[in-house]
Amino acid sequence: MKIENSVFNIQKLDSTESTNKYCEALDLAEVEDFTCYWALEQTAGIGQRGNHWHSAPGQNLTFSLVLHPAFLPAARQFRLTQALSLALVDLLSIFNFQFSIQIKWPNDIYVDGHKICGTLVSTRLQGNAIASAVCGIGLNVNEREFPSWVPHPTSISLLTGQNYALEPLLHQLLACIEKRYNDLKTGIDPEPEYLAHLMNLHVPARYIYNKEEIAATITGVDPHGRLLLSAADGRSLSCGMKEIQFVL
Repeated sequence: MKIENSVFNIQKLDSTESTNKYCEALDLAEVEDFTCYWALEQTAGIGQRGNHWHSAPGQNLTFSLVLHPAFLPAARQFRLTQALSLALVDLLSIFNFQFSIQIKWPNDIYVDGHKICGTLVSTRLQGNAIASAVCGIGLNVNEREFPSWVPHPTSISLLTGQNYALEPLLHQLLACIEKRYNDLKTGIDPEPEYLAHLMNLHVPARYIYNKEEIAATITGVDPHGRLLLSAADGRSLSCGMKEIQFVL
């Protein structure tokens, strides 16, 4: 069902296993750029590292956005992740939380050390360009009670004490994403702002690396999105998503 009277192309789904899986079953070449598939319920949402993403039906925003960023070289696809993360920071900044909003590498959003949003970006390449990207977002909005297995959760409602209509909030978020997406098109590099919000940047912390706990300091990210760290024992590390874990 397409939502009418919207500047965005939003397809509303009552229930689906996963909006990212729903999109990946489509012929994405036939899907208009900036089409949003919004599900009121996800029965098997997917998070980073293949983890399950919990979301109570009708309480939060769970959607996937289809983009065609052919203007972005494949070698710079992490810029899309950075832009998406900053759009989420833009939206959450509207609420004037009394806590810091941070990006936990690569693209999860935390407020006061608690996870409020998870994202999952998958791309299809055509030569040296990105033919399509499916950007899945799960934003905790009105949910206040979470299962015990969900690590360090929070929501907009928990932080403000208020409930919010989901559809207007979705429109606000899409507007934030559109701005950041258009900035990418004009060649604006999102990395300086991304690093300004990056959790643990230049701060000594504990991580799991090669199944061992180590002390290290994040120094940045490389152009491919790999996390750069300086270990306490003097090693310089360059890590992909499955190679390192934060100890929170």
